[in-house]
Amino acid sequence: MKLARKLGALDVFALASGSMISSGLFILPGLAYAKSGPAVILSYILASFLMVPTLFSQLELVTAMPKAGGTYFFVERSLGPLIGLLSGLANWFSISLKSAFALIGIGAFYVLLKPDASIFEIKMIAVIGTVFFMIINMVSVESAGKFQSFLVAFLLGILGYYIIIGARKMNVHFFVPFFPHGDWSVLRTAGMVFISFGGLTKVASMGEEVQNPGKNIPLGMFLAFFIVSLIYALVVFVTVGLIPGKELMLSLVPLSQGGKILGGIVGETLLTIAAMLAFITTANAGIMSASRAPFAMSRDKLMPNFFSYVNKKFKTPVFAVLFTGLFIVAVIVFLKLETLVKTASALMIVLFMFVNLAVIIMRESKLQSYRPLFKSFGYPYIQILAIIIYAFLVVELGIVPLLITCGVAVVGILWYFLFVRQHAKSQYALINLVERITDNKIVDDSLSDELSSILCERDNIIEDRFDQIIKKSLIFDMNKLMEYTDFFEEISSKLKSKLKLSKKQIYNLFMKREKESSTVIHPGLAIPHIIVPGKQQFEIILVRNKVGIHFPNTATLVKTVFILLGTKDERNFHLRALMAIAQIAQNPKFEKLWLEARNVKELKNLILLSTRTRV
Repeated sequence: MKLARKLGALDVFALASGSMISSGLFILPGLAYAKSGPAVILSYILASFLMVPTLFSQLELVTAMPKAGGTYFFVERSLGPLIGLLSGLANWFSISLKSAFALIGIGAFYVLLKPDASIFEIKMIAVIGTVFFMIINMVSVESAGKFQSFLVAFLLGILGYYIIIGARKMNVHFFVPFFPHGDWSVLRTAGMVFISFGGLTKVASMGEEVQNPGKNIPLGMFLAFFIVSLIYALVVFVTVGLIPGKELMLSLVPLSQGGKILGGIVGETLLTIAAMLAFITTANAGIMSASRAPFAMSRDKLMPNFFSYVNKKFKTPVFAVLFTGLFIVAVIVFLKLETLVKTASALMIVLFMFVNLAVIIMRESKLQSYRPLFKSFGYPYIQILAIIIYAFLVVELGIVPLLITCGVAVVGILWYFLFVRQHAKSQYALINLVERITDNKIVDDSLSDELSSILCERDNIIEDRFDQIIKKSLIFDMNKLMEYTDFFEEISSKLKSKLKLSKKQIYNLFMKREKESSTVIHPGLAIPHIIVPGKQQFEIILVRNKVGIHFPNTATLVKTVFILLGTKDERNFHLRALMAIAQIAQNPKFEKLWLEARNVKELKNLILLSTRTRV
């Protein structure tokens, strides 16, 4: 069963921004300040810039393949089921860990209300929050999206107030010295706070539930990135200017402390409420997006089948949400906070490396049905640079996160070879790339067909009669220089059994029509058409000749031919078919794509996926 498309651009913005404005803003500034001093402001700005390659890559992939699972789906379709499984686990665990961190953050701020609160009480609050958001996401993704939008709007309002009022009361002496731990500390700290921006890409997991994903996902993600990056920089700047360094580096609630400086108990309470809202939005968005990873992996037979079950009433993946919530509960109960944060960062960064590599593989595979509505700027240089920088950041996180990340990889590899390998998909973009390089036929059309199906769903392509005829049409792929008379003679020979006419009769019909007026309607394109005996019959024959066919009165060789065969009573549809072909041929990239198509399947898909008026 398909997921319901109910999320708009505002929901995408709320999910992405709500996933970013969380622990990275309300807890990490104090910890990060201890590493780099006032230069922590630059670390946050640098971290936002380091997100740009992944933002571009993610947008390209999600607008080409808006499917549940997001990053997992892209990586699996480009690098294969093994790497796809590892990326799916990394995606699931990293988002779940970040959500657990947010839920624990709610408990941490509870200490402000009850200073003698025990660790057990803090964790129980986090567990109760997990159950609450789990139920919301099991009942309705639309309700979860609206709930998220309301919370984010209120949160942004409070942070705007904090920036405007706080900017007037800053102490410039708190910024000196600006680099107490050296210039290099800025980069190291950027790796630490990088997790703050990781939530931006979570929304890709919801691609299958977004209306008009080609427009709404880029719009929502770009708005979230620019607005939240600006808020991060300004909030950290104001916080550094409000709180003495010795106090800031020891604070786990720096914004609440800054709010107290600005407005006493009222200011502290207001920022504490903002922090609570931030953690709530992150937890809600985290459970929503994390659960789509096991859902997507289950549909591809990489995880047990029950993960892909969609409730008929609520249209939500209830078991995927349930198990994600239970995993978050286990993390809250058993893992230490620092280990949780660093592991989430490491898994997220590894995931981003896969995303940037996936774009390179998909582009270089030259699959015609890979048609992103947004294309990454600076390809492939920013993707290669990002992979190198991300590898460095993972190493900088330390040995424990590396060991846990390797542990996840080992578990994924064992699961793959023990339970998945025998029924995993064998077709993915990397194989197509190998085929293109080696010029050996080693793939079938399953991946191309799947991408074509996704495009039809994404662009809301409703099949009409022209499409139905193209699906059944014969395709002849030629590769020799020909005169038009030789071409018609060869085609007549191929069609005689189909039309139940002699080769000579068919040939004479083609020649008669050509003498009346040239059937070359555009340089390189000819549409010969003849009337055949019978009633209510209409067929289209597709022909490609990479070398070309010489037609009279034209200097350009014809490499694309649409042959129309119809009875007299199909005159009206004949005109509609001509109109459809004209719209297809008007695409400036049509001839290039037509000649580059690797087989008859791609030739047919090029017509079926064309942009034209369908009636």
